[in-house]
Amino acid sequence: MRLQPIVVSLLDTDLYKFNMNQVIFHKHTDLCGQYFFKCRTENVVFTEEMETEIKAQVDHLCTLRFTKEELDYLRSIRFIKDDYVEFLRLWHPIRDYVKIDRSEDGELSVSVDGPLFSAMQFEIYLLEIINEVYFRMNYDYETLLKSAEEKLDAKIAAFNDGTYTFPFAEFGCRRRLSREWEDTVVKRFAFETKNCAGTSNVYLAMKYGIAPIGTYAHEYVQMYQGIDRIPLAYTNHYAMEDWYDEYRGDNGTALTDTITTDIFLLDFDRSMVNNYTGVRHDSGDPYEWGEKMIAHYKSYGVDPKTKLLLFSDGLDFDRAQALYDYFKDRAKVSFGIGTFCSNDTCERPLNIVIKLQFVNRRPVAKLSDTVGKEMCRDEEFLQYLRESVEFRLHINKTT
Repeated sequence: MRLQPIVVSLLDTDLYKFNMNQVIFHKHTDLCGQYFFKCRTENVVFTEEMETEIKAQVDHLCTLRFTKEELDYLRSIRFIKDDYVEFLRLWHPIRDYVKIDRSEDGELSVSVDGPLFSAMQFEIYLLEIINEVYFRMNYDYETLLKSAEEKLDAKIAAFNDGTYTFPFAEFGCRRRLSREWEDTVVKRFAFETKNCAGTSNVYLAMKYGIAPIGTYAHEYVQMYQGIDRIPLAYTNHYAMEDWYDEYRGDNGTALTDTITTDIFLLDFDRSMVNNYTGVRHDSGDPYEWGEKMIAHYKSYGVDPKTKLLLFSDGLDFDRAQALYDYFKDRAKVSFGIGTFCSNDTCERPLNIVIKLQFVNRRPVAKLSDTVGKEMCRDEEFLQYLRESVEFRLHINKTT
């Protein structure tokens, strides 16, 4: 069984890949990165046929180049700079950076190893490919599509009858049912409701004339762990400084939980509070996090109603509505919702990730605010990172 090409445009990825990549292009071209795939869903088997198809799809991905129309669109985004767009005119995915294998019991192994500015771009493309291959080849796709259509109809009806009132962006690239289905989802939410603020998918944002949305991911903060001169517990500080220097507040929603939100808040000082338009939640109790952020803004005399709380941790619409009702009168509130938009069918979605694990051959890690969401291939480093964070928190409490 051969599938049609899954990725047909290099814009078919999340906006934050370009945002982060631009900072790397201007400041950190010396960094190399290694990424590794993990399927967190238990008892998932990838067949030999799936492995062959995934490899063929990656081969096709590496034939793609940015078109003039795509480059012009990127140039039209206010904070994307001309020199970076010219770099993308030359850049393309290099197949040699990607290794794909499968164990005898069907566990899929995927890694990417190369210059960080290039290696990081593979993540979303690979996840799109792996997820679509799995669902098309493991199930009857038409049955999945029918159930997805029924659920989407009900969601849109609930927005239009006032059951749901919150604003959100579609964040569904990485675990979508298929390229065609994400296209349908984004189009319908954008034009059949008044609640969809945009999409993280740059290609679909261009196609439908809606806002591309995103700032940065955990990997951006993690990469500073691989820079010798930077103390581990201060990586948020250096990451935010570089981000502000690049964007001057024009692209400013900060992700708080890479090495825990408590550490983030030590670096989210008055200048950062003023320079960033808001913060994004991706782990831990969202209500506790929201209260903590509101209190932090108030401690600097900043009205939380002028700042955005963006929630993006595995949400469905009911949980999003509850959070919106709780916080809407105290801050700006929005949501990034992924799998529940792009792969809500009669079958369970896969929980698959590709995470940065080494920078310049040094291990890096995400701690997060939820036990079990850590991902690090070096347990000794992970423990050292935890101790560094705990030490800084302890010193701050005693001074």
